[in-house]
Amino acid sequence: MSAASARKITFQQAYNEALDEAMAADDSVFVLGEDVGDKEGGGTFKVTSGLSTKYGTSRVRTTPISEQAIIGTAVGAAVAGMRPVAEIMLMNFITLGLDQLVNHAAKLRYMSGGQTGVPLTVRTATGAGGGFGGQHSDMLEAWLAHVPGLKVVVPSSPADAKGLLLSSIFDDDPCVVIEHTQMYWSKGPAPEPGVRIPLGRAHIARPGRDISVIAYGRPVGEVLALADRLAGDGIEVEVVDLRTISPLDERTVLESVARTRRAVIVHEAVGQFGVGAEISARIGEELHGDLASPVVRVTSANTPVPFSPALESRYLYQIPDVESAIRKACQ
Repeated sequence: MSAASARKITFQQAYNEALDEAMAADDSVFVLGEDVGDKEGGGTFKVTSGLSTKYGTSRVRTTPISEQAIIGTAVGAAVAGMRPVAEIMLMNFITLGLDQLVNHAAKLRYMSGGQTGVPLTVRTATGAGGGFGGQHSDMLEAWLAHVPGLKVVVPSSPADAKGLLLSSIFDDDPCVVIEHTQMYWSKGPAPEPGVRIPLGRAHIARPGRDISVIAYGRPVGEVLALADRLAGDGIEVEVVDLRTISPLDERTVLESVARTRRAVIVHEAVGQFGVGAEISARIGEELHGDLASPVVRVTSANTPVPFSPALESRYLYQIPDVESAIRKACQ
C-alpha cells in the first residue's frame, strides 16, 4: 500500500489539495469568491485556507458579496486565457449569477463556432441535514444539467472530490462542482498527487448481479453500506456512482441495468423533473421489455428544505425506502 493510499483526508482537505496542486502546476489558475483569502478566514468551509498566504492575494481574490460579479469576472478571465475557480458560497446563491453562467459561459463555445472556450470552474456548497433552512440547502444539479454547455460534478468520496475538481479546473469548458456541506469533514483514502478522474465517466462502486442502484454524492456511501448488509440476505446490489451528472455516462448505466434487469435511482434532490427522472427515461427507452421490474426512484420530498430538524430529517430521502424498493424489485 502506498503512503498516499494509507493517508486519510477529509473532503475539505481534498478540495484544498486539488486547488493547491492546480495553482502550483499552472499560473493561469486563480481563485475568487467571498472570504476566500486567509485574512477573511480562508473560505466559509476553509477550503481555500492557506492558499492566499502561499500564492498571494492576486491569485486568491476575496470579492464583494455579488455572485453576478464573481461569475461574470470569471467568465471574462476565462475567455482571456485564465483558468478561474469561482467560489459561490452556497448553491442557492448561484441563482444570482445564472445569467453569466447560463447565457454566457455555457453558450460561448457554441455561439463562436467552437472558437472560444470558457475554462471556468464554479465551486459551490449545498445539502440538507445541517439546519441551514430552505434558502441554503437545495440540490439544484438538475437545473444546471438542463443547460447545454455546462458540466456538472457531484463527488461521493474525498479521492473523487480531488480528482474531479482537478479535471474540472483543467477542462476547457465551464464546470460546476457541487460540494456537500455535511460531507466536508468526512474522511476517506487520499489519492496519489496529481491524479485526475475523467469527467463523464461513472464508477461501479460495488459489482452485483441482482439489481443496479444508481446514485451520486452523499447517498452513495449509504447505499454501499446497505448493499453490504443485503448481501447477507443473498441480494447482490450493483452500485453505480455517477460522479458526473452532465455529461451523463449513459453507457455504464445501461450496461449495468442490462445485466441486472432491475434499477433503483437515489438522489437527495427533489424527485420531480430531477436527474432520476432523466435516467429512468433513458433506461425505459433503451431497455423497455428487458426489465424484470419497473425502475424506482427514491428522492427527497417535493417541498422546500425545512428548517426544523425533525422535519428536515423526514424531508430527506430515506434509506429504508431504498431497501424496500430493492427487496420488492428482487422478489
